[in-house]
Amino acid sequence: MSVHELRELLERIEDTHEIVLQSSPRDTPRAGEPLAVWRDARNEANAALEAWRCRPSAGAYAVYRAAEDRADAAEASLRARLPRAGVAA
Repeated sequence: MSVHELRELLERIEDTHEIVLQSSPRDTPRAGEPLAVWRDARNEANAALEAWRCRPSAGAYAVYRAAEDRADAAEASLRARLPRAGVAA
């Protein structure tokens, strides 16, 4: 399968808006989900960076960048949920 064919296939898959965590739900209380999402995304990005460093290639870099983008999005979501200093709730 070519990269172009794979991209076309992935674009046809409907987004379920679900988040898949590496950790067990027992380890992740509902209130801590945003933090768990960020931790998992950061761990994945760190592992992808290490893989790219060990075996540099365009594919490994693309995997790393995608993982880093997910970690950045998770961090932004986590930051948006934090109470702002000096703002009354």
